[in-house]
Amino acid sequence: MPGKVKYHELSEHEKKTYLGDFYSMVSLLKTRDEVKNFFKDLLTLSEAVMISRRIQVAKLFLEGYNYEQIHRKLKIGPATISQVEKWLNNGFGGYKKTIKNYNKKYPAKDEFKRYGHTPFSKEWTRKKYPLHYLLTNLISKK
Repeated sequence: MPGKVKYHELSEHEKKTYLGDFYSMVSLLKTRDEVKNFFKDLLTLSEAVMISRRIQVAKLFLEGYNYEQIHRKLKIGPATISQVEKWLNNGFGGYKKTIKNYNKKYPAKDEFKRYGHTPFSKEWTRKKYPLHYLLTNLISKK
C-alpha cells in the first residue's frame, strides 16, 4: 500500500499538473461561502487550523511582534515561526499582499476607539450597555 506522496519524488509534469489544477480551482472561487465550503471539503479540521495559525504568525510579524512574543501568544514552535518568517521575507509576496488586503477590508475592531472613552469609565459603560442605563440616560438628556 503506497504511503504519503513525497513532493521530491513526483515528476515535474505531476507537480505542474497537481499544483496547476489546485491553483486554478482556488482562483474560480468567488464568494466567502464558496471558499469556506471548498476548503471544508478539502482539508481536515486540523489541517485548516494549522494553515490558519501560520497566517496568524505572519499577521503578528507584520504587526511588529518578535519570535518570543509570537511563541507566547500562539503557543507555536520555533520551527513553524521560523518557516513563516522565511516565507514572509523571501517568498513570493503572497502573505504580505493578502494580509494587507485583509486589513483594509476588515480593519481591527477596537471597541474602545469606537466609543471614544477609556474602558470601564462611566461614559464607556453607559454607551456599551445603553439599556442598563436607560432611565439614567433619559433623565440626563433633559
